[in-house]
Order: sequence, then structure tokens, then C-alpha cells
Amino acid sequence: MAEKDLATETYDGPVVSFEHVAKVYGDGEMAVRALDDVSFDIDPGEFVAVMGSSGSGKSTTMNILGCLDTPTRGRYLFKGVDVKTLTRDQRALLRRHYLGFVFQGFNLLSRTTALENLELPLIYRRISKADRRELAMQALHAVGLENREHHTAAELSGGQQQRVAIARAMVTSPSLLLADEPTGNLDTARSQEIMELLAQLNSEDGLTIVLVTHEEEMAAFARRRLEFRDGNIVHESRSEAA
Repeated sequence: MAEKDLATETYDGPVVSFEHVAKVYGDGEMAVRALDDVSFDIDPGEFVAVMGSSGSGKSTTMNILGCLDTPTRGRYLFKGVDVKTLTRDQRALLRRHYLGFVFQGFNLLSRTTALENLELPLIYRRISKADRRELAMQALHAVGLENREHHTAAELSGGQQQRVAIARAMVTSPSLLLADEPTGNLDTARSQEIMELLAQLNSEDGLTIVLVTHEEEMAAFARRRLEFRDGNIVHESRSEAA
């Protein structure tokens, strides 16, 4: 896969597909089966919560979705491309151009302004300075922080920092946003605000989101849930409105 392949194709199927995915760590008696014959699709515009207790397989699923790991068996297709057939550099390009990440820790540069934090991934994509500034301001506006562009991360509250992190994930217009316990470091009120923002970005902008969480209250914002236990999907449910 060349850098431009996914960008120019007219593929209109699922954003991601797991086809009988298994992931095994170690060998012999020490082998740990993190995932066992897992299959699911995620279509464009879906908001999916991946749930489960520690050791259920949800983190391994997130790592594979984020192209940080590959299946031991089965296939992970991203927009129809079998990720396992890509080289390490090609997977890095896929992450850079098609995936957005939001983590429990905000992962911002603390002494850098909100605007500069957003411009950083655009520098890696060789976007011009003027276009970087415009795209970054658009993303900050989308998360309600257009009046905080010159504040450093250290000058922002936890909820505001997570909004900046979401804006940074969005600024490259990803095909898929992966949110890994995004409210884990926030209080109840700020958690509610962040989840309302993600739900809004999904419903109004059509952003495809996969949320990993162990909290029922946060998963309730998603329109679909996949519940994992012992490396398997044990329950799937859908709702009409988040």
C-alpha cells in the first residue's frame, strides 16, 4: 500500500472489519489467548463502545484497530485493506493519515499552546503554515475552545485539555477516532461534557468513533456496544439514540 492508496480509492464498505481474529501472546503452556475468533464490522458514522473488564480483550482489540499490533490469526481489514500485509512504515502512514487517537492521559505538550498542539500532526503531513493555522482553529472551534488557542496545556483544566486532545485527533480528518478510556482522569461533570462532545461529533459530523470503556455511564453515549469477556464478544446491543 502506497501512502495515497486509501485516500484515492472509492471503497464504500465498513471502515474496519475483524474476520475471525485471534491474538495469542507467548508459546506452549505459557501462551495467553487475548482474542479468540472475534468477528465484527464497523461502518462509517458508527459510534461503538467496546466494553469489558481487565483481561477481557478490549485493549488488545484497540491495539489492533490502531495498527499497533497485528492478529496472530484471522484478518483485520481497514477500508478493505488487510493491515497484516502492510509493512511497519505503511502501518505508520495509515495511523498518521486515517486514525485519530484520544487517551486517558491527554498527552499534550504542557508548555505548548493549544493551537500549537493541534498544528503538530499537520506538520508531519507537510501542511503549509497558513493552512495549519486555519485547520487548527477550525478544530478548536468544533470543541468549543476557539478562545483558548493561546493558552498552554498547563493553563487549561482537565476537561479543556481533553477537548484539545480530541481536537488534535480530529484536525487531520481521520476515518476513525479511537478513544481509549477518554474520561478516566476526569470528574463526573467533565466526563459528561466530554462524552456529550463525542456524541455530538458523531451525530452532527458523522465521525466514526470506537470508545473503549469499562463504565456503563460512558458506554451509554454510544449507539452500539460490543461486550468482551475472555477474548470473545459475549454480547452486542444497539440503541437508536445516544
